[in-house]
Amino acid sequence: MKAPEPENFPEADDARRLQGRSTELTARVPQLLEAMRSVGTGLELHSTLDRICETAARLTGARYAALGVVDETGDGLSDFVTYGVDADIARQIGHRPDGHTGLLGELIRHPEAIRLTDLTTDPRSAGFPPHHPSMRTFLGVPIRVQGEMLGNLYLAEKHDGTEFTDHDQHMARVLATEAGLAIGNARLYEAARQRERWIDGSVAVTTALLSGKDTDHAGRLEHPVGTEETEGTERTERTEVTERTDYADHAHHALTVVAEQARRLADSAAGLVLLPTSDGGLEIVAVSSDTPDVSVGTRIPGKSAIVAKLLAGESVYMEDSSTDSRLVSPQAAHFGPTMVLPLHSDGRVLGVLVTPRAIGGRPFTESERTLATQFASQAALALMMAEAQRDRERLAVFEDRDRIARDLHDLVIQRLFAAGMMLETAQRQSDVPEVRTGIGKAVDELDVTIQEIRTAIFALQQGSSEAPSGLRTRVLREINMAAVPLGFKPAPRFVGAVDSAVGELTGKNLIAALREALSNTFRHARASRIEVTVDASAALADGTPAVRLSVADDGVGIPEGDRRRSGLRNLRRRAESLGGSSEVGPGLGEDGGGTTVTWQAPL
Repeated sequence: MKAPEPENFPEADDARRLQGRSTELTARVPQLLEAMRSVGTGLELHSTLDRICETAARLTGARYAALGVVDETGDGLSDFVTYGVDADIARQIGHRPDGHTGLLGELIRHPEAIRLTDLTTDPRSAGFPPHHPSMRTFLGVPIRVQGEMLGNLYLAEKHDGTEFTDHDQHMARVLATEAGLAIGNARLYEAARQRERWIDGSVAVTTALLSGKDTDHAGRLEHPVGTEETEGTERTERTEVTERTDYADHAHHALTVVAEQARRLADSAAGLVLLPTSDGGLEIVAVSSDTPDVSVGTRIPGKSAIVAKLLAGESVYMEDSSTDSRLVSPQAAHFGPTMVLPLHSDGRVLGVLVTPRAIGGRPFTESERTLATQFASQAALALMMAEAQRDRERLAVFEDRDRIARDLHDLVIQRLFAAGMMLETAQRQSDVPEVRTGIGKAVDELDVTIQEIRTAIFALQQGSSEAPSGLRTRVLREINMAAVPLGFKPAPRFVGAVDSAVGELTGKNLIAALREALSNTFRHARASRIEVTVDASAALADGTPAVRLSVADDGVGIPEGDRRRSGLRNLRRRAESLGGSSEVGPGLGEDGGGTTVTWQAPL
């Protein structure tokens, strides 16, 4: 029976030729075997490519060697490594070939071995770029595994100045077969490592968002210049503002973690997270980048062609964002290949993740796009879980506040009220004037304390979505606090829409001015009557709408040279920093005795 014919593979032909009796070829077999062993060592892709180039050059006696890896589309090169070209020369040459033209492109379109005596005269040659070494002799062989085209091996200029021979071509083909196996294994290893990195990155994002370790920078609230804080005052208000600051800081940190991890995993020049705006556009809220090309707060208008796609949950991939007409943001001009991925989970688009590479950078492969899309989905889910966790924690806080408020109302206030009733009974039964006077003061202080507790209960019972205490409430709080050391309660009066018209910054400075005015009155005025007026319908001298604070007393007034004028200077500086003014006038006593401090600032 006739033996079956061997498969018609070029590699099989090469093996049969190696069995010939050529003395030269036989002598080089040990060298070939050693070269094949060297090529198959190691799994890191780029080092494998470098090793193949070096081995091919030594095996064939070539001065220069290069290896081009075919991209996923099969019509260009995704990677290109060289041997024999000095690093300085490579930098002067600049961009490496893309495999679309010349002999490199010819080998991709027609994967058959090419051996030339003078490549400069071949019509398929596209010439050399400036600073490229001079080359004439050329040998190129394809690298294939199981019919799949992986790349091409290029050799040029033998050291002895001779042409490449049939033996050189046979050696190169056998080495290319072994190189194909090595590249295939390295690709599989690299893909496994890449998947592992993306999975680890997703775990890192989820852990960071849910571990609660991102509160180190929370609660740092910058107070307006010159705002003092007195122990025991505005405590509840500061707690509420701090909680809102905690929430904002937590959210910002969470998005920054996503941007940093995406940038690292995608090997991109930057990582950006954008959130939808009220006008249908997108705004950058988190940036991870070493360059100032992009910054937080930059907006992409809704008219951009890709915004609608992103908000609908579609991913957008760009080969070069600097030339892509779909982008209208000026920052796009600084980057090249870009992935723009929606952060969506359960049908809800939370934001957009952008990972741009530098201009001229390597395009994102299909595998990288798939992994990045999975990462974006996992990050979106982690963000939703973190948001739900924060909501649960905030709900627990408000439930605890409600319990405390009930205890204060049902227990503490009732006991204080009962104690006041007993003191009033004792006051009526006492015949000693000093005792009655002392008990009366104690009862007054209990009344003030009860008012303060009721104010605290009101603040504790405010929900998470309610606004903080209004200006009217804060003014009354300051007056109640001042009543204890003064021995009487100043009379408050409000004019206009105090709570809605006065801004937060102006309101904080007004409260600080009121606190200082009342403190000066207690220390120096020896007053028996104080009137506090807050007028939100006032106007400055130029007609600008303003809020005016007046603190008038019937005390001794301000003697010349009194140190209290330093406090008045503080009031004036505080008002002037806001564009307002502060002055002192006659008080409430007979013939204008006492003092009236008037402080005003624009709304």
